Amino acid sequence: MSLHALRASLRTPAGALPRSHLSRTYATATAKEVDPQLNGYPQLPNEFRQNLPPKGWWDIQMRRNFGDTMHEREEMYSMWGPDAPHVPPSTALNHFAIALTGFVTFGLLCRYALVPDRPAVPRQYPFNGLVKELGGLEENKANVEALEEED
Repeated sequence: MSLHALRASLRTPAGALPRSHLSRTYATATAKEVDPQLNGYPQLPNEFRQNLPPKGWWDIQMRRNFGDTMHEREEMYSMWGPDAPHVPPSTALNHFAIALTGFVTFGLLCRYALVPDRPAVPRQYPFNGLVKELGGLEENKANVEALEEED
């Protein structure tokens, strides 16, 4: 037993699987396997045309030479396909959360901290808002008949 294997066995608890058994495996074709659906069509590398150098092509816009074999997924890897992400999704999500927090903070600051106080004190009438002096609550309600005549 080598020294490296001895150290690895000491680090893993008894009954635990080594790390090589914990890795995920996927049922995707590797570059060495021939895709049976291509039926003899050349298996080209999965590379975005946007990542190729911009000059030195017969068709500069599409970054192709005359007579080049098209990729089986040309619509994905062409210049008109979706852009290849330059930022990992976790970093993009963090940036979005920071921006959203900033906008919400600014909105709350404008709503609660920057609103001035009322320039005057609201009126307060004595005797329960002058209900008796104005004729009571029933007298101050809108007249339904008068509203129907106006329409």
